[in-house]
Amino acid sequence: MRLPLPAYAALLALPLLAGPLALPVTAQQTETEDAQVSEPPMTVTRLESIITALDPDTRSNGNQFQMTIEDVPILIVTDFRADRMRAMVPIRSISEMTGEEVMRVMQANFDTALDARYAIAQGRLWGVYIHPLSPLEKDQFISGLGQAVNLAKTYGSLYTGGAMSFGGGDSVPLQRQLIDRLLERGQEI
Repeated sequence: MRLPLPAYAALLALPLLAGPLALPVTAQQTETEDAQVSEPPMTVTRLESIITALDPDTRSNGNQFQMTIEDVPILIVTDFRADRMRAMVPIRSISEMTGEEVMRVMQANFDTALDARYAIAQGRLWGVYIHPLSPLEKDQFISGLGQAVNLAKTYGSLYTGGAMSFGGGDSVPLQRQLIDRLLERGQEI
């Protein structure tokens, strides 16, 4: 399918790297990244230890986890055979959403949701973070959880995952306090 010329031109006018993502890489950053030791592959057991460190009251059946962060319920589903992990935060019934709200969550998916996304399934709007399981790193997971929770908490206002803004979109500046607090707690794991 070809885009109409005005829509195509609008895409070309977007900055390829804008806002926080346009930071140059310094030699010091490269050396620091090269010096970092890789984490072991993520397993369901390792994931469970991270989850229970963040919420000691987590409930689990071995492959699914129910936890709470800042009074927001999260369901985490793992599938080791498919090497996938999905963290889901229920937000609201889609029957209550207006067309403007649907448009707004789609705009946020473009520029402010980032690693987490708004999604619709089973008659609900969700904040979701989906990632392959084995390459998932601890801080990626913690950040993804924080972003999914932020999508729920900022629904109706900022519509943000809280990590950063891609730029070139329609969303307002972001908040990142929750992710920073979770990453700080994650250093203890």
